[in-house]
Amino acid sequence: MSHAWLSKVGSTLGLKAVKWNLPFARKIVRKTIFRQFCGGRTLDEALPVISHLHKYGITTTLDYGAEGGEAESEFDKTAANLRASLEFAVSHEAVPYISSKITGLARTELLKKYQRDKNSLTEKEKAEFQRVRDRIDSICSAAKETDVAVMIDAEETNIQGTIDSLVEEMMEKYNHERVVIYHTFQLYRKDKLGYLKSLYEKSREANYLLGAKLVRGAYMEKERRWAREGGYPSPIHDTKEDTDRDYNRAVLYCIDRYREIALCNGSHNMKSAEIMVKRIDELGLPRNHPHLNFCQLYGMSDYITYNLAAEGYNVSKYVPYGPVSEVIPYLVRRAEENTAVTGEMGREYKMIKREIDRRKQAGQAD
Repeated sequence: MSHAWLSKVGSTLGLKAVKWNLPFARKIVRKTIFRQFCGGRTLDEALPVISHLHKYGITTTLDYGAEGGEAESEFDKTAANLRASLEFAVSHEAVPYISSKITGLARTELLKKYQRDKNSLTEKEKAEFQRVRDRIDSICSAAKETDVAVMIDAEETNIQGTIDSLVEEMMEKYNHERVVIYHTFQLYRKDKLGYLKSLYEKSREANYLLGAKLVRGAYMEKERRWAREGGYPSPIHDTKEDTDRDYNRAVLYCIDRYREIALCNGSHNMKSAEIMVKRIDELGLPRNHPHLNFCQLYGMSDYITYNLAAEGYNVSKYVPYGPVSEVIPYLVRRAEENTAVTGEMGREYKMIKREIDRRKQAGQAD
């Protein structure tokens, strides 16, 4: 029985125990999985994590971890929390970014319907969608005023078209003097390298800067299952090699256009980091150029993060925060991806072990 299997099952069961409100479950999860992947239950609780990272030259991307919902009051609460995180960031230079998910601000079924046919929305749904747009705009406007940037996550294919249209609208409105809004491109999708290139051309025509956060993607099995069940071609690349190829091409495409594209390389893959480092140095660009950034999830790939920071590159950790019960979906996904997100976790274990051995030999071990 593999350690990876035990980790996955144990993590998922522990998190479901919180969801089911089992005795002591919340406390156990908070002291284990939650502590590994989250900064804290509140912004103030996250401060020690933020300060520790900053000590090593690593910034923080704050991520209010609540996901989904159905009620307008929940969406308004999420928007208020995101604006609060922007206000928090103003007084903490170690926090140049926050992250937002559109599904924290809108009903998923509304986003799906808009994508299928926006003209089919009822008058009531049109008013609801306008409230979604207003929530997003209030966050983006606050980001511009506070000199912080917002990274808007990519999600499932059946709502991503709606997300694309909303984010494009916000980038065109706010990304003029600097990049306030970053869009996220999931390069495990067959169409996203082409979309990145077409959006770049669109941004040039409309005279705004493109913010591009690149990730491989987090919904692969779900997307493939939906395609099988729906009888349509999978939007996901058939092989990891195809995903890696598109991802690395996207990295180079953005770096080569660094004046007009602000890049966030959100990969946990060593080779993708090395490719970016090599191209930056080949072009003789400043390692700390504001349009050249790396980002990894808190609790993962520390060997990449800390080494990049030590070499003077811009690197940030995605640090989720929020009440334990509200970040359950996020934590379940992190637990499930922890051993397989990019095929790098085995290598991570080996590199951590090597570093521990090195410190022992040098007499530096804690």
